[in-house]
Amino acid sequence: MPKLWNETIETHRSAVRAAILDTTAALVGEHGLASVTMSQIAQSAGIGRATLYKYFPDVDAILSAWHERQVRAHLEQLAQVRHSADKPERQLEAVLQTYAMIARSRHGGAEAARLHQSQHVSHAQQHLNEFLTDLLREGAEAGVFRDDVAPDELAGYCLHALEAAAGLTSREAAHRLVRVTMSGLQPPAGAQHPRT
Repeated sequence: MPKLWNETIETHRSAVRAAILDTTAALVGEHGLASVTMSQIAQSAGIGRATLYKYFPDVDAILSAWHERQVRAHLEQLAQVRHSADKPERQLEAVLQTYAMIARSRHGGAEAARLHQSQHVSHAQQHLNEFLTDLLREGAEAGVFRDDVAPDELAGYCLHALEAAAGLTSREAAHRLVRVTMSGLQPPAGAQHPRT
């Protein structure tokens, strides 16, 4: 097959897959995780059930793929936010603010908890921990974050502290939580400050 033909087929498959994921997300938002069926997804996506089954074996597989796409988008968003600021302290604050808003927007329930136990979430958490560890290491080397605690431990502290944002009812409360978390990262009193 010519290259252009292969690219056209792959583009079509990607578009159908994205439509399935988007449709499923909309149906879940409207009816809840447990109520969505393959027939509803196929009908709402404008494809036949046989076509849907060529892409995914069941609703759980679709939800897992959708969730993986969401997690990947969140990691990309955090990386973009980091690079929008110039100094380690501002970078970390922007990343933590964004992470708190993501945590705040999560949906609860047993079905959501099951999605968060997937292998892709484990890999994403590891990537996020490494991402924050690097940021905290840079800040500690610049003297703006404490260096008496290992950067990977501080990254864990940040992530666990901001999980509390999931239960907050306002953006302002999430912002306050980030400020409290940031204050815990400051060098201890009497520590040497910015190294040059």
